[in-house]
Amino acid sequence: MDWDSWMAETDAARVEFAALINADPGDVSVATSVSQATASVATGLDYTGTRHRVVASGGEFPTVGHVWLAQERMGAEVDWVPVRDGCIELEDYEAAIDEQTAIVSACQGYYQTGFKQDIGAIAELAHAKGALLYVDAYQTLGTEPFDAPKCGADFVASGNLKFLMGIPGIAFVWVRPGLADQLKPTITGWFGRANPYSFEADRLDWGEGARRLDTGTPPIMEAYVARAGMAWLREIGMDHIGAWNRALGRRAAEGAAERGLEVLGSAEAARRAPTTAIACEDSHTVEAKMRARGIIASARGPAIRIAPHFYNTMDDVDVALDALAAVMAT
Repeated sequence: MDWDSWMAETDAARVEFAALINADPGDVSVATSVSQATASVATGLDYTGTRHRVVASGGEFPTVGHVWLAQERMGAEVDWVPVRDGCIELEDYEAAIDEQTAIVSACQGYYQTGFKQDIGAIAELAHAKGALLYVDAYQTLGTEPFDAPKCGADFVASGNLKFLMGIPGIAFVWVRPGLADQLKPTITGWFGRANPYSFEADRLDWGEGARRLDTGTPPIMEAYVARAGMAWLREIGMDHIGAWNRALGRRAAEGAAERGLEVLGSAEAARRAPTTAIACEDSHTVEAKMRARGIIASARGPAIRIAPHFYNTMDDVDVALDALAAVMAT
């Protein structure tokens, strides 16, 4: 047992995440998953007043939607912005957000089709009505440069399993400076206190800044991996990674079309994350057959996704698409 080293490593991961998104470490909370991070934010809001509505996109990863729905017993009313042809349009947000909206939940990337939302434009719509904006960036963070303070969101969460080169069991949530003090989450724990080592079970004070969203003992071993993965990305350079991922994404979409595969979501490159989704009737069977060929794809309902990252080559993409076309033809 080495609490000093463990906490130092956890804080080093917090610092690394903050650096990745151009934020202050004091505005970052450490969680075990985006489910927990979302719950910490959601239970910190008050739904008993005029502002009781949650407007969520239909493209949210299910866990995020589940957390918002769980707040209905606390007075929240959850409404959904529809997904149309694999995309989520700004006019539908504009129609849904009103003066009773407490918070808007808008993933940066739609997990099923890879559609990428305009976070700045959604933030303008939310803030014009006095609502907050929560962004799950799990499907995009690590694929291109991202500046949390400039993006317009009030909360940005992500886990490290995907493009951040980490493992399951750790996530982070950034909170806009000055906003954390308004939150009193019912999802909490001893590391959410001003001094976790005071061991006062009968006193509920709050940690400084986003640390009030911390909960129990942090994911220590996962923090070692998370810090190393994010440091690697920053060492390579997010500008370089972003440029190569855009090239890989274009090749994936164009190559799929060349092979007669139906690409889902937007046809505009600027509105797509590097993930390319292809229509597939039996995606789980296709995923298993691809894995048998040594290629990792991901089944998501009516879609099979391929998601190259900075370490992949154009040849990798073509090999994967050839295998996918062959598997889907059988």
